Amino acid sequence: MYSIVFYIKGAGRKGLKGSDVVIGGVSKSFGSVVVLKDVDLAIRKGEFFSLLGPSGCGKTTLLRIIAGFETPDGGVVTFDGTDVLPIPPNRRQANTIFQSYALFPHLSVFDNVAFSLNLQKLPKSEISAKVNEYLKLVQLEGHAYKKPNQLSGGQKQRVAIARAIINEPQVLLLDEPLSALDAKLRQQMLIELDEIHDKVGITFIYVTHDQEEALSVSDRIAVMHMGEILQVGTPHEIYESPATDFVARFIGETNLFDATVVSAEKVPIPGAASSGEFEYMAELNIPNLGVIKVTTVDDVKPDQTVSFTIRPEKVVISKDKPSIRRGDINLFQGWVDEPVYSGFQTKFYVKVNGNIIRVIKQHAKYYDEGPDIVWKDEVYISWSAHDGYIVEVKS
Repeated sequence: MYSIVFYIKGAGRKGLKGSDVVIGGVSKSFGSVVVLKDVDLAIRKGEFFSLLGPSGCGKTTLLRIIAGFETPDGGVVTFDGTDVLPIPPNRRQANTIFQSYALFPHLSVFDNVAFSLNLQKLPKSEISAKVNEYLKLVQLEGHAYKKPNQLSGGQKQRVAIARAIINEPQVLLLDEPLSALDAKLRQQMLIELDEIHDKVGITFIYVTHDQEEALSVSDRIAVMHMGEILQVGTPHEIYESPATDFVARFIGETNLFDATVVSAEKVPIPGAASSGEFEYMAELNIPNLGVIKVTTVDDVKPDQTVSFTIRPEKVVISKDKPSIRRGDINLFQGWVDEPVYSGFQTKFYVKVNGNIIRVIKQHAKYYDEGPDIVWKDEVYISWSAHDGYIVEVKS
């Protein structure tokens, strides 16, 4: 089962270092295949920024352009206002970590990490002190004289990280760095990677197709699709307020419907009436479901076609009809087409007037031994107008 996990970002980060990275109008084609379409993006100094999207969306190509391994057909890339496109990769203040670790198999962990320092012909005492410092940072101080083939996948990735940051680059580029690890080790490495970022404080640009990875560690995320950036925002903004149908479907799970606006009226925002802030309470007609209520900051008009989404965990399910005392609750009756029990939660596929609505019920209590709702049960589902979201106004 897929689940969204948010980690709490560390508060012990050092003063921000790194560079502001600005991508302006970057395009790239390989033959007749357009990979990037006039991409504009501003990444802040010291930020943990993720490029998120499915395979083939252009995220790795964009990372390679930032690194200097690819040349764009047009556009500009700057670090702190300086155009880096004319600068070769080895002279840019950026290092890259790849999926494959790219360690030297004949060298020890110590010598792998020291490799770039040896090229600079630094004094041996300085090299030793610095390598030991960075091995401690990645929790490998007891493995200095092992060869890569004596290490686990997670340990190899830590060596690659130490080698990439020991020269203190302004920008660290990470291309699907955890994809070769198993699920539990990925979770552990995500936390460690975030802690390393908090300690070194430089700009991290992280490429992944895994929504959970991006949501877990990023300060901000750019969601990419077919060479374009569809939305840039914090994990909360991306998850709770998707900008397009694709973002809504791609990030986690959701129920997504086309609907027609029936009416919309201006109402005070709850708890903010004294400030004069307002939102719109809209009624939408969803074919084969019925009329629902949803709040929105957009001034939608009757007869407009919109996309509406409601996350499965925001929907309440029960066998007994709930007592509704508020006018902003949407309530429907249906039956369970399929329950899927996963230990910590059950996902229900509920059939309502020809539509399937997914509902997730968390099992948060010790005595909640299992679902009391089973296949073919008649059920009621409900959600607040404030929990749904109008994704796009289509016409």
